Amino acid sequence: MSSRRRRHLGDTEAGRVRHKLAVLVVVVVVLAAAAAALLRYLPDDSTAPQAGSTPVLDQPPASGPGLRLPAASAPAVVLHGLDPNRPVVPATLRAVISPLASSPVLGKHVGFVVARLGAERPLVQTGRPDTVTPASTLKLLTVTTALETIGPGHRFATSVVRGRTPGQVVLVGGGDPLLTDRRPAPAGVAMYPQQATLQQLAARTADRLKRDGRRTVTLRYDDSLFTGPAVNQHWEPGYIPESVVSPITALWVDEGRAVRGLAQRVTDPSAEAARRFAGLLDARGIEVQGTPTQGKATPGGATLAVVRSAPLAEIVQHVLELSDNEGAEVLLRQAALATGRPGSFTGGVKAVRATLADLGIDLTDARLVDGSGLARGDLLPVGVLVEVLQVAAEAGHGQLRPVESTLPVAGFSGSLVYRFVDDAPDGLGMVRAKTGTLTAVHALAGVAVTRDGRGLVFAVVADQVPVRKTLDARAQLDRIAAALAGCGC
Repeated sequence: MSSRRRRHLGDTEAGRVRHKLAVLVVVVVVLAAAAAALLRYLPDDSTAPQAGSTPVLDQPPASGPGLRLPAASAPAVVLHGLDPNRPVVPATLRAVISPLASSPVLGKHVGFVVARLGAERPLVQTGRPDTVTPASTLKLLTVTTALETIGPGHRFATSVVRGRTPGQVVLVGGGDPLLTDRRPAPAGVAMYPQQATLQQLAARTADRLKRDGRRTVTLRYDDSLFTGPAVNQHWEPGYIPESVVSPITALWVDEGRAVRGLAQRVTDPSAEAARRFAGLLDARGIEVQGTPTQGKATPGGATLAVVRSAPLAEIVQHVLELSDNEGAEVLLRQAALATGRPGSFTGGVKAVRATLADLGIDLTDARLVDGSGLARGDLLPVGVLVEVLQVAAEAGHGQLRPVESTLPVAGFSGSLVYRFVDDAPDGLGMVRAKTGTLTAVHALAGVAVTRDGRGLVFAVVADQVPVRKTLDARAQLDRIAAALAGCGC
């Protein structure tokens, strides 16, 4: 090997040795630094407790090493001066509300009443002391009557029973306002309220028929639970053809809608429900011969299958939050039946009058013709709405609590979900109220919690609003309710 070659190899090996030594030095330095840092957190052996002594555990530092924070100051008082029992000063309240309630956008006929929650007399009452058109705030009277006469836990049944012949079955409507034909929710999926479904009823019926060895049937449907006209004579003539509301019946699917969630209604909700039920049986291997026909079930016919609605309290919440006209009219009839009256508009109105009278609410000056408030013929003193809410909040009427506790919340739920946000933010979350709307009629009735924590019950109805001022009037009602919530009066 040449000397030049030996020098090159020697330089390479020497370079490698130098490189390794440099890396080793860096590693040693890093390890030493890490050890030094670690020692800062280890206890000093000189202060370690001796054997047999009781160790003293110091509290851990409030912050990392080297960081010194000032001592925490005492927190500020939250809701300073909150006194929910402090009296409301009517003059102060009137000074806040009267200018809002007299706004020209509300028209020339406005009724307003506000009372302290639990009080017998109103604090402020403005407007002419006559009746107003309540629109959908009338639903407060309907659901109160239903809860009082039926009970919040009651469930309405839809059933299938044996008919007059061995091969005949009868679909019996039980007046479930929320019956649907969609598939039941999968296990573990919560739906609210839980709706009874024709899908489940058909599955149970088919299983029972197959166990009995029967694969072919004829189908009848019985919607005779309700009586009287299905359409209120006081409603506007265009309500039914324009799909504002369905004919009221004890048997329907999705409240008589042609397609769930859409406005279009079918002309005969009971017949449509039976037709869909026949299709569901066919899909499960039970042939339905011919077209379903209307007819009463044979008394004492054996029950083949049944499905039950959500509890009435949940249906009431649905009706109040969505201002469900059909649901309210069904509950009106159910209340009539519960009080021994015919399940009709007339029977329901009589049930409302008698039930509210028993609760101490005077309807002498009221005129009621339906349960939803769709009829312009409904007339009501504004103070009645406040009285109903007061009764529902009383400790002795726990069964009525959903009337108040399930009202829409300003800016958050139901018919108030998009309201108060821009025009009346002081009311957000602090006002719960039932809305009422017809052409030229706008109303709110509910409860407000003031900034001092006091509960106020109120109702405001304007029923001569210029149509061009519709949106302005609605916003003004929100401002009135928000002023109650923001009042320190």
